[in-house]
Amino acid sequence: MRAIFIMIKTDPGHTTEVANRVADIESFSEAYSITGQYDLLVKLYVEDIDAVGRLIERDVHAIPHIRETFTILTFEAFGAR
Repeated sequence: MRAIFIMIKTDPGHTTEVANRVADIESFSEAYSITGQYDLLVKLYVEDIDAVGRLIERDVHAIPHIRETFTILTFEAFGAR
């Protein structure tokens, strides 16, 4: 399993609604509200890194009130227990 992080910008007033919908995605791990350019930081775990594009298009971008996303792919975890 590989972790990916997605930063999500939502329409104003819809952050909690979007976070709750993102939590329904099968590969969901956790989500945090954040400050700055984006509103949410979402952690997902995927088996097939080649399927990330389809996952984001099919599952994430299909959620209403998402304005923009920024995806971060991970390579190696340090200090994992």
